[in-house]
Amino acid sequence: MSGNEDRRVRRTRQTIQRAMVELMLDKGYDKVTVTDIIDRADVGRSTFYAHFTDKRDVLFSNLGELDFLRPSPQGEGPLFSFGLAMFEHVAEQGPLVRALLGSKGGGVVMARAEQILAAVVRAELQARGAIASARLDLVVTGVVGAFMAMLRGWLDGEVTATPAELDTAFRAFVTPGAESFLAQAG
Repeated sequence: MSGNEDRRVRRTRQTIQRAMVELMLDKGYDKVTVTDIIDRADVGRSTFYAHFTDKRDVLFSNLGELDFLRPSPQGEGPLFSFGLAMFEHVAEQGPLVRALLGSKGGGVVMARAEQILAAVVRAELQARGAIASARLDLVVTGVVGAFMAMLRGWLDGEVTATPAELDTAFRAFVTPGAESFLAQAG
């Protein structure tokens, strides 16, 4: 494939992805149809299906662009230090993240984001000595739940704070419980 063809493919995919984000912001993921995406992107049905299998495929391709969901687990330093970078990245990404992870993103998006974040939190706690167990699963669920609730509230405008303020509140809330868990595990 030549460079021009690669550019055309990228441009077409980005046009479809952008249409999906706009539609999600307008009416929410659950109400968006493939026909809506095709119309908004101004592409043919066969072009859409040459690039994506369905609207969920478009959605997950957008999730793949959110690097903040893939922080590296840390075995030292402050617990959950990924939080600040993630909140800052969300602030920079604006509409994409609001569409994907805000209330209009739909349950499928939140579930996928929570799975990715749970893997990060689990890896960080295991790097600090936690052993796979039902207790670890509970701690991971609590940390992820707290983070995602704060993130969703912020994205939906229910919480007004800077990324640094969100990170401070998040870590103040979850760190004591996680440290207690780690002390008992060690």
